[in-house]
Amino acid sequence: MTREVWPGKPYPRGATFDGSGVNFAVFSQVATRVEVCLFDPRDPSKEIERFDLPVSTEYTWHGYVPALEPGTLYGLRVHGPYEPQKGHRCNPYKLLVDPYAKALHGEVDWSQPVFGYTLGHEKQDLMRDERDSAPGMPKCVVVSDFFDWGNDRAPDVPWRKTVIYEAHVKGLTMRHPKVPEHLRGTYAGLAHPAMIEHLTKLGVTSVELLPVHEYVDDSFLSEKGLSNYWGYNTLAFFAPEQKYASRKAPGTVVNEFKAMVKALHAAGIEVILDVVYNHTCEGNHMGPTLSLKGVDNASYYWLMPDARYYLDFTGCGNSVNASNQNASRLIIDSLRYWVQEMHVDGFRFDLATVLGRHGKGEFSPNAAFFQIISQDPVLSRVKLIAEPWDVGMGGYQVGNFPSPWREWNGKYRDAMRRYWKGDENLAGEVGHRLTGSSDMFQSARRRPQASINFITAHDGFTLHDLVTYGHKHNEANGEFNRDGADDNQAWNCGAEGETQDANIISLRERQKRNLLSSLFLSLGVPMLVAGDEMGRTQGGNNNAYCQDNELSWVDWDLDERRQSLLEFTSRLIHFRDTQPVLQRRRFFQGEHIWDSEHKDLAWFRPDGTEMGSEDWQKPFVRSLAFLLGGDAIPSPDERGQRIIGDALLVLLNAHHEAVSFTVPPPTEGKRWVIQLYTASDELGPDAPVPPGRFELVGRSMAVFRQVSADD
Repeated sequence: MTREVWPGKPYPRGATFDGSGVNFAVFSQVATRVEVCLFDPRDPSKEIERFDLPVSTEYTWHGYVPALEPGTLYGLRVHGPYEPQKGHRCNPYKLLVDPYAKALHGEVDWSQPVFGYTLGHEKQDLMRDERDSAPGMPKCVVVSDFFDWGNDRAPDVPWRKTVIYEAHVKGLTMRHPKVPEHLRGTYAGLAHPAMIEHLTKLGVTSVELLPVHEYVDDSFLSEKGLSNYWGYNTLAFFAPEQKYASRKAPGTVVNEFKAMVKALHAAGIEVILDVVYNHTCEGNHMGPTLSLKGVDNASYYWLMPDARYYLDFTGCGNSVNASNQNASRLIIDSLRYWVQEMHVDGFRFDLATVLGRHGKGEFSPNAAFFQIISQDPVLSRVKLIAEPWDVGMGGYQVGNFPSPWREWNGKYRDAMRRYWKGDENLAGEVGHRLTGSSDMFQSARRRPQASINFITAHDGFTLHDLVTYGHKHNEANGEFNRDGADDNQAWNCGAEGETQDANIISLRERQKRNLLSSLFLSLGVPMLVAGDEMGRTQGGNNNAYCQDNELSWVDWDLDERRQSLLEFTSRLIHFRDTQPVLQRRRFFQGEHIWDSEHKDLAWFRPDGTEMGSEDWQKPFVRSLAFLLGGDAIPSPDERGQRIIGDALLVLLNAHHEAVSFTVPPPTEGKRWVIQLYTASDELGPDAPVPPGRFELVGRSMAVFRQVSADD
């Protein structure tokens, strides 16, 4: 029987169930015909029906199918020119994933003809392949948007209070003993009370999840028995990754993701997604034809003047052209969907510089994509974080993104790592980084919270490995240790890898505490990587993107040292939350504010005198102190009242030997107490500071808090 297909509407794009049927809408400026194929849910490789979208309105093909229901499996076939030299790669023999698909079922089978050209042919990608790829393609799923959100509300954590926890859905939960086995590695596992208890006790406010958009495992990894564990290989911008669903029925992943968000929100925790809009899994001209390439290649990707080839700002073979209005619309529609329908609270944009390229590929903070977001009433209000670099010319753009964007501050990471391993000529750099990087953000009238501060990220060494290995050990990746960064600013403290030497172990634990303390005492927004709070190791692998196994999964079996580090990290985070001076919304001025007892910021040499300009130029300065005036905060609170907190004195000694510091006197009627000391658990919190001088052990730091003399 021939299915009845009504004209339908050109919006919204994708497959939309309205309670009575499904409207399909597919944009393609180059298509001459668009077909929708339906598949047997009992055997998704079997096509059971096919129909044309009957109407094209301003390049959007659309049709409405009455009585079609959620759970229907479908795919697209786009007819049009196959002319790679002109940038067109339409091939109706290749089943395509709808760019607006809200869920997928099944995975790409690389043994099937999923390439648009004939593999091995002398003409390479110029020879169209006419074998059907449908048996090897995931199928799109029609879903219903209905979900009982109840009284769900966004936690809406202010930037000054935000503490980001970067985590992998599977890696965080896979080994947790209190998460039921059938829920480990899933969205439901992340929503389990045991996981929420850990997050709330730790004190983080916002979970930043590594990519959860539907992605593809690269064929070369599959051949090695590995996988694209991190997920930076997107296939569908609207569909949550089905691998992380505890139930495998088509489309159920959507509600499981929503339930996770609802549970985290109920605990006051935001959900931020690491999103990859800069490229897709389709690769370069020799890559597969899975979605955008076959729908409208020239509209979605940056192409060279010889349109057969792709401009590659990402190192992944292609780059999405966000300066094209339809590619930009796809991204913006995806972002709105995740905010409005999935209730997420923000995004971290992988290789975000790509999205700001325009014209011939130059970056501009005034690019159309940024302007669209800044004017959007939904997206301008969520958390927007840029990874402010890509691999193209002029790709490093830290400090150059427009408001309201925040940026991963790679200069912060490098400065803190170099300082604590004892490098020279870093005093001025460290001073800027600890106090919000005003040299990068203040001139554009941005605030300290524009800087996302981090010591480690998913890409690179873990915190434990940073102080345990001097070189990468990526042999397990199957690339002869050639992959991953060589410049890590790491120091193994005297032995490569794990050791039984008690002195080295003690130094490593101190270095972890130094780095964590620096992070949470700095002005800006701190980001902690899951597992670093308890000494997670990857055995020196600094590029574990393909390791979906215990090498990458967080180990929850804690010995005494790891438990101690976890408790220390939690104390740090909660201390930060109680100190208004660490949450300042304006940069320091080095002056008294109103009638403040102290300057808002003062720097001291170990002898107790304030540092002068010449001190910052000395190459060997590794020991310094700074005082933060808790009553010298210029911004009022939410009710317009003056904010008054504690004065803090921070002593830093990256020298290998102990240094004696003269402690600046507290104000009259006050005294200093030790809040933390990275070299000893026995001093602090609230232990009295010995009068006069304080001996700071080599490679350690201490924080003193000013309290009333009567306390």
